[in-house]
Amino acid sequence: MAVATLVLVAPALAADREPASEIRPRVDHHLREAAALTRHFETLVAADCPRFASSAEWNVYLDREIDRMLLLAAHVEQAWVEAKRTGDKDVRRAAKAPGRRLEEAVQLVDKLTVCAEENGTTFAPGPIYRRLERDLPQRQAEIALPR
Repeated sequence: MAVATLVLVAPALAADREPASEIRPRVDHHLREAAALTRHFETLVAADCPRFASSAEWNVYLDREIDRMLLLAAHVEQAWVEAKRTGDKDVRRAAKAPGRRLEEAVQLVDKLTVCAEENGTTFAPGPIYRRLERDLPQRQAEIALPR
């Protein structure tokens, strides 16, 4: 019975898969965008903290960086969403690669905490994580390429 089920289901599952040649460009687009944002954050972590005249200016800067974090997460997630549409293991492996670097986000949070203190304010990562979780689906929808 199990073999019969696999024989019937396997072709249906394979039919849902799209060729890698159609999916790879979509995945590559999101990976390029994610790589550019990652380079931005690597530069931010390595550089001295920017100085602002007021906490309002700091908040504008922080909002901009949070938007970039959200955009990075959306591109990484969308690359995986696209990759799941094909059975090609190389495409899937490439789409998963940026997610393996998420531990570097801790360095970014640490840097923003230090920079906030240097600018006479505080940085609480909890609300930012909640915003990222809340807004990620919408941002992902915004960056998804039309099919």
